[in-house]
Amino acid sequence: MTHSMNSSSKPALIERLGNELFDALVSRTAIEPLTSRFPELTMEDAYGIQQRMIARRLERGERVVGKKIGVTSQAVMNMLGVYQPDFGQLLDGMIYNDGDVIPMSTLIQPKAEGEIAFILKHDLLGPGISAADVLRATEGVMACFEIVDSRIRDWKIRIQDTVADNASCGAFVLGDRMVDARSLDLRTCGMVLEKNGEVVVTGAGAATLASPVNAMVWLANTLGRLGMPLKAGEVILTGALGAMVPVQPGDNLRVSIGGIGSCSVRFGA
Repeated sequence: MTHSMNSSSKPALIERLGNELFDALVSRTAIEPLTSRFPELTMEDAYGIQQRMIARRLERGERVVGKKIGVTSQAVMNMLGVYQPDFGQLLDGMIYNDGDVIPMSTLIQPKAEGEIAFILKHDLLGPGISAADVLRATEGVMACFEIVDSRIRDWKIRIQDTVADNASCGAFVLGDRMVDARSLDLRTCGMVLEKNGEVVVTGAGAATLASPVNAMVWLANTLGRLGMPLKAGEVILTGALGAMVPVQPGDNLRVSIGGIGSCSVRFGA
């Protein structure tokens, strides 16, 4: 059933949908797509819903530790019918370390992506940020997994659904070491993702907007226009280097990124 909304009821609706997504996260129960119920939701509305969902998480004691960039590959843009990335917030409750076990009971319908994470040593405040600015502000890069998860039933998402749902972020796992981003050509770093010892996905840095640095530039400038700085110490996940891999309890995953390092994670019951 679709509903229409007038502008006076919009703030209340944004708050309600943010609360609904937070409740879905906590109860691990997927909900119907927002866009099937409210087809006229805009991207601005979707980010407002995301902010409400995050505010609920902060109220229970979590804190923001970084950002994630999504929809960076041409294939995903084509699938969602959009021509720019999106972003979500990373919270300290999402962090796992190399080799950790993630309980499946904390997720709904997870998939894993191999990515390059940037760790910042200086603030970045756009607009006007260049690739050179990004590299100057970066302490190092790491291999990482982003465990994407959707609070929307069966991943039936349009771009507004995923944005509202904190860019479908579930958890993330940081790899075994950090290296200087300036010592590498991040476009040509090859990725190999293994599931239970079998190679299931390969990719390269160029999959994310032709380079992960371009994704960082996009994020810094997009957030800058919203008055949000990227801060020293923040972790930024720059987008998938290959296809998403569905995971089940008992799965063992490992991603290796040429010149950067590796990252492994297991999924428990």
